[in-house]
This record gives sequence, C-alpha cells and structure tokens, in this order.
Amino acid sequence: MLYMFLQGNLTLPTALSWLIAIVIALTVHEFAHAKSADMVGDPTPRLNGRVSLNPIDHYDPLGTTMILLFGIGWGKPVPVNPLNFKHLRRDTVIVAAAGAAANIITAALAALPIRFGVAGEYIPPLTVIVWLNLILAFFNLLPLGPLDGASVVEGLLPPAQSRRFSEFSQRWGLALLLLVIWLGPLREILIWQPVRLLAAILTGQMLF
Repeated sequence: MLYMFLQGNLTLPTALSWLIAIVIALTVHEFAHAKSADMVGDPTPRLNGRVSLNPIDHYDPLGTTMILLFGIGWGKPVPVNPLNFKHLRRDTVIVAAAGAAANIITAALAALPIRFGVAGEYIPPLTVIVWLNLILAFFNLLPLGPLDGASVVEGLLPPAQSRRFSEFSQRWGLALLLLVIWLGPLREILIWQPVRLLAAILTGQMLF
C-alpha cells in the first residue's frame, strides 16, 4: 500500500481509508479470538492484555507493518491455552472461527448505510471496510495451516480424521498457502469470488 502511494497509484484519501480499514479489521479479528477464548474458559488472552479493542494491543511489528507496506501480513497472534477449554473440540472451533465471524459481522455493519442509500460521500471508505474485512475473513478460513480454517476443520472432523488432517496441514499447509497466494486462479476461486459475492449480497451492489 505504501509503495502504491509513493508511486502515485493511490491517493491520500484512499490510502487513509485502507489504513483505517486495516486497523479495524485486524483489531476486531484478534479481539474476537481473545474474547471467545476468555468466554470458553481460557484466561490466557486476558492475562496478556488481548481482550481489548485497542489496536496497539494487536499490533505485530513484522506482520502488521508488512500489511501496510506490501498488502499482506498478519496481526499479533493471540496466545491461547486449549487445556483451559471446557470442551476442547467445540471450543477450538469457536475460538478459531471467531476472528472470521467478527470480520463478516463488521463488513455487514459497514455495508448497511450503502445498502439503504444513506452512505453519501462515505461510500468509498465504507466500501473499503467491507472489502477488507471480507478478504481477511475468507483468507483466514482457508483450511491450511497456520490459518484459522485449519483449526476449524480439525475441530469438526472425527478424532482419527482430525489427527490425519492435522499432520497433513502441519507438513504441507504453509506450502499450499504460498501456492494459493502465488497463483492468481486459485486466489480468484478461493478468495476473490466469495468476497465479491458476499459483498454484493451485503451492499446490494457489485463493489468491484
């Protein structure tokens, strides 16, 4: 994003919209992980100050900076101890899915003024918030380690299949994830198409 702005391909208002959207998306995503873990019995996030809507608490020096500079990266991972969960498999799914769910809810809320025609001059920044939150949600729901989607699948599969999937994900997940990022057709099918569809449903119009 910074590179595009310096090259003149991104205006200041658009850059600020993306910056605000990134802060909102990462904050609600990590807060949701922390809050859901706290609610199912794990005090670890709260003890580490992560049950918070303060963006600074979720800033990762490397990952978040990479998002600002290059458009891809991560927020500060929320520390979780599954041994504290009341129901291990169920709560694993809840905590893992909470981040993406929070992003989708945030996108839906930002889309309401657009859908009902009251956004006015705020359509561009609201559109960016909708778009970025949906991208983060669908990206993290990919069932590839180390993404949240892998933990969701592990928690939903029967124990034997879950162990096999976990072994496969730990061995090949990162390589497959890099393949998805690198190959445009895979990104289009797995991320961009679902994002466009849900954005159109939420806002009532095709945003991109």
